[in-house]
Amino acid sequence: MRTRSTSPGAKPVHEGDVEGPEVANQQEDGPDPSSPEPPRSPDSDSNEHPQASASPIEPIPRIPAPWKVRGDIYSFSLWTSKAKAESMPKHHLFSQLEAHSSFADSESSKPVGGLGSIQILRYKETPVGPYDELVVVPGSYEWERKGPDGRRKGGSNLKISRVYVSQKHTCYNGRLNWNVPKHLARFDWQYDPNGVTTVRVFPHDVSGDPHEPCPSPEPFFQATFKPVRFAPRFPFATEWVAFLGLDTTLVMPPLPAGSGSQGELPGTDRWCSFLPHQYSRRTALGWFDMAQREGNSGRVLGEYENFLPGLGRWQFGVLMEDAELTFHTPLETWEGTSTSSGSGQITRAKL
Repeated sequence: MRTRSTSPGAKPVHEGDVEGPEVANQQEDGPDPSSPEPPRSPDSDSNEHPQASASPIEPIPRIPAPWKVRGDIYSFSLWTSKAKAESMPKHHLFSQLEAHSSFADSESSKPVGGLGSIQILRYKETPVGPYDELVVVPGSYEWERKGPDGRRKGGSNLKISRVYVSQKHTCYNGRLNWNVPKHLARFDWQYDPNGVTTVRVFPHDVSGDPHEPCPSPEPFFQATFKPVRFAPRFPFATEWVAFLGLDTTLVMPPLPAGSGSQGELPGTDRWCSFLPHQYSRRTALGWFDMAQREGNSGRVLGEYENFLPGLGRWQFGVLMEDAELTFHTPLETWEGTSTSSGSGQITRAKL
């Protein structure tokens, strides 16, 4: 029997109390204990336009870093050449808001390719309650800044290009805390008894409406994870890849402000770098089916058959079960010469 869920926390392994501040206990983000139906997130699943009501938009509480969270991580790595990275279409790698801003400007943040990843996460314990997330990291991007001695300093690091989340509180705070370009989406999950998991993501930002009021009728992204049979679970931490000489520090440009219908799209004016940590005692190997086809008709959903141009249908990856994640305060922040007339001096102040 297949289990279907449209909200984080509905999967049996996600049952239990959620730790967090008062926003996690508000009625709009939690299920009605008397209702037998699975909980749904009104921030992502509602088709109503909040601005159409007479009441003003309720301010979203600010929850600064650090965040310590728990959840399941579906992840696989990908490799992109520099030539392919430079030819990747901006309108697909970035949401419309960021694609038309300095966040996606190749002059200040030039794509160089290399190792990237796609992650789908089901958080069950966070400071803002449970939520789902899709993270696209196409590879590394060049950056440049002025150091404390006044000299120019540059490098290349991973950059998140596109992110979708299932509720407004993480959307708002993720943008402010770490310059992560989060936008709202509805997530649809299907679980088979043999461990096969399918997820589909229906974004709010693809209709052309700058208010991003409701999810699209068709998925922007879909994937199916099939675990390798009889393969043992094992512990894994992302920080261990440093022993292979890989730097997983993310460097994120400032974000433009949007006109989100729930007030969930704030902008920022500084660059930042940060290094997330992910650890799981039970990591499973598996294959991701990236075919973006409709089940019945076989019609390709979107522009690319396997989500990204040149990406093969089958990708080898992992499921990090009940993982512990830490998102620290940014390592550094600095002004960007492409977005401000400031000195570009580095500071260690919070965003």
